[in-house]
Amino acid sequence: AEARSMESLEKQLICPICLEMFTKPVVILPCQHNLCRKCANDVFQVGPAGGAGGKHWDPHPYDPSPAGGGPVIPGPPGAVRNTGIPVTGGVPGLALGILAPVLVGMVNGRQRPPLHAKAEQHLMCEEHEDERINIYCLRCEAPTCSLCKVFGAHKDCEVAPLPAVYQRQKSELSDGIAMLVAGNDRIQAIITQMEEICHTIEENGRRQKQHLGLRFDALYGILEERKKELLQSITAEQEAKLERVRGLIRQYGDHLEASSKLVESAIQAMEEPQMAVYLQ
Repeated sequence: AEARSMESLEKQLICPICLEMFTKPVVILPCQHNLCRKCANDVFQVGPAGGAGGKHWDPHPYDPSPAGGGPVIPGPPGAVRNTGIPVTGGVPGLALGILAPVLVGMVNGRQRPPLHAKAEQHLMCEEHEDERINIYCLRCEAPTCSLCKVFGAHKDCEVAPLPAVYQRQKSELSDGIAMLVAGNDRIQAIITQMEEICHTIEENGRRQKQHLGLRFDALYGILEERKKELLQSITAEQEAKLERVRGLIRQYGDHLEASSKLVESAIQAMEEPQMAVYLQ
């Protein structure tokens, strides 16, 4: 199946004029067919007998860079019809010039084995075992290969370069880690504040007990019962407040522990060197 796919791909990369594989740069006609630049110059420089009226049209090469402005190159109306170019050499529904430089290089790379094997390991496509995963399907949110985009399950999907998606998602994860760390700092500050409140409550209770003890010593015999009631009231209020604050401390402590585990897991994901493994 893979051999048939490569054979079909090679057929799509044949120039309908010279019947050879496209040579860079590839020219895209208004009818979305593709020609080698030299073939396009030869065709559009012919005289009236050739059908182009003797006018010279200097087709511009397709610029695949983001600044190139896209694949549409203005040309004379009816260029393909007047020059007798057969309706071949184009991928239906796809401006081949967008992918032609990449596909020609990929086919040529298949025909010429590399001089030195790369030591770096790459994940390979499950559908096309000899194809390296090098793009990311934005619709399916999955890494894939170039052949899957041209012929496979992702041919109608929008894709992006794998390194760009890797860097973007890694940046998002880094921002998320920063937010988690900042949140942990705030939680730790709240816990510290609650602990200080506990200390203040305990200190206030101790001082009030001492003050009441001194005041009631002179009237101990008469006011002993009253003293005990007040001490019990203060102690009960102290314990109630301490219990509430300690409950908050336990709650924030549990949240801090869960958040710390999440940070640790995110940091481990940040250390994953393989882009495709990281994005799966």
